[in-house]
Amino acid sequence: MYRRWIASLVLIAACGSAAPPEVAALPDLPVTDAAHFEQLVATSDLPMVVNVWASWCGPCRSEAPLLAEAAATFGDEVRFIGIDVRDSQAGAKAFIAEYDLAFEHYFDRDQAVPASLGGAGVPLTYFIAPGGAVVSTHIGIIDERTLALGIDELTR
Repeated sequence: MYRRWIASLVLIAACGSAAPPEVAALPDLPVTDAAHFEQLVATSDLPMVVNVWASWCGPCRSEAPLLAEAAATFGDEVRFIGIDVRDSQAGAKAFIAEYDLAFEHYFDRDQAVPASLGGAGVPLTYFIAPGGAVVSTHIGIIDERTLALGIDELTR
């Protein structure tokens, strides 16, 4: 009985883990590390909202619609960047597609980028000035008010 139950769980997990064809066809996220990210933000002419997330993170799923909306609204004034950590490429692509996160994302399996900025865990949101200076950091789920205040501080 126990073996049949385990076999059923494995079968359910295997069937549920296949990505839809449109997600599987998406290109893999570019891989980043601390040095690449430092160069990326140092050369940006726009202020940045950098969100560190993972597809398996429940709180990241809660804040994803807000970030998608903010990127659609402020994308001309602020550069939105997602850093997917400790994840799989398939999970990352499915998450981006599910929440229609139409901004740039990078894959950081080892969590080197947030570690280089003094952060750990997910979600994390960094507000970064043009040229790369971190203006502020928000640990945990970001709410509408906090995101709006952070963007306002970057764009003044």
